[in-house]
Parts: sequence; structure tokens; C-alpha cells
Amino acid sequence: MMTDHDRRRAVASEYAQYACLDELLHLQWPRTQAPAEMSFIITTQVMELYFKLLKHEWTAACAKLEAGDIRGAVVDLRRGHGVQDALIASWEALRTLTPGEFDEFREAFGAASGIQSELYRDLEQALGVPYPSRGEDAPSLEASAARALERRGFDGWLAAYRAADQNPDLFDLGEALYDAAERFTRWKQRHLISVWHSMGEKKGSAGTSGAEWLARGVHQKYLPELWNVRSEAWA
Repeated sequence: MMTDHDRRRAVASEYAQYACLDELLHLQWPRTQAPAEMSFIITTQVMELYFKLLKHEWTAACAKLEAGDIRGAVVDLRRGHGVQDALIASWEALRTLTPGEFDEFREAFGAASGIQSELYRDLEQALGVPYPSRGEDAPSLEASAARALERRGFDGWLAAYRAADQNPDLFDLGEALYDAAERFTRWKQRHLISVWHSMGEKKGSAGTSGAEWLARGVHQKYLPELWNVRSEAWA
């Protein structure tokens, strides 16, 4: 007869199997004895997992846009907003990392850099950043949304916003896309602040100039047409 203890062990085992915890929790391999390196590794891995989840949501949104399901695409985008909020909050795990603590393991990862993230590039491409070497068939929120507007007889977001009363679903889509673009920019801004805190203006990895390089892109407006309509549609 199974005891309560046995049942708890069985449930825990099923949970561990479902979440692949044996594999997941053995993927952290610090290269130094620095206490803060584990935080850096886990935060990096968590962000990559969130990138993967966000790509999943945006790919689903693109498919629904191509199928004419505007409302469904908005649902996917809004679910992605929660992922993006978690991504922004992920920087909190490194908020207390001092330059001295970072220097204890900085050399151990050599030329490794977040700019080498394939998933990050996929997300930027979805927001309209061209990456010719990555192919033009990758899901693109910008392109899928433009085709959705064209099918409804609009040549851009300004016209759609000015007809929002007759097309509330397109207005909701535009706002959901804007919120996604804004959150992406805020993640980059939070990245810059984290770098300033942990390494100041020191040279970055992978040949970048560090904070100086990041600062050049923190005000980038992804899906710029949706930023412009905010000063034009209600004029």
C-alpha cells in the first residue's frame, strides 16, 4: 500500500520529469570560484529561455496575422508582453553585481557576448531589423502586420489609426505591437544600466566598446511607424 511519503515522492518525480529538472539544473558550470558567477550564468540562461518563449509567441502571432486572425494575434502578443516584462525584470538578479565582483570571473568567458545570441537576433528581425545573412523567410511581425493592413485596404498604420472606430481590431493590434516594441527598447535600456553598474565604461566582450556601444542603440524605435502615429493620428 502506497504511503503519503511514497505519493509525495512519486509526484515530485513526475514534476521533475515533466520539467526535465535533472538536465536543467545541471547546465550551470561556473569557470571560476567567484561567488557571483553563478548568478551571471543563470540569469543569462533564463534570458535565453525567455527569448525562446517570446519567439514562440511572436511566431504564433505572425501565423495568425497571415491567416487573418487579428484578435488571435493580439492575444499572442499580449502573452508575449508578460514574457518581456519578465525579461526586463531579469536584470534585477544582477543589479548588485559590482565591478570588483564582475572582474573576478570576467576573463573566464573570453569573447563570449550577448550580441552573439541567435535568438536575440531572431527577435530583432521579427521587429524589422534586417539580417540578410539569416534569410528573408523568418517570421516577421512587421511584414505580417503590413500584409494584414493591406488586406483591409490600408497602406500603413496612420490610415488604420485614423479609421480606428471602424477597425478596432486593427487599432488593438497596433497598440499590442507598439507595446512589444517599447518593451524591447526598455530591455536594452536596462541592459545598459546593468553594464554601467557592473563594469562602468570598460571595453566590452566580442570586440565591442561596452557601455558606449550599447548606449548608441538604447533609443532605437522598433516598428517606427507605430511610434510616429502617436504624434500624427490625433493631429
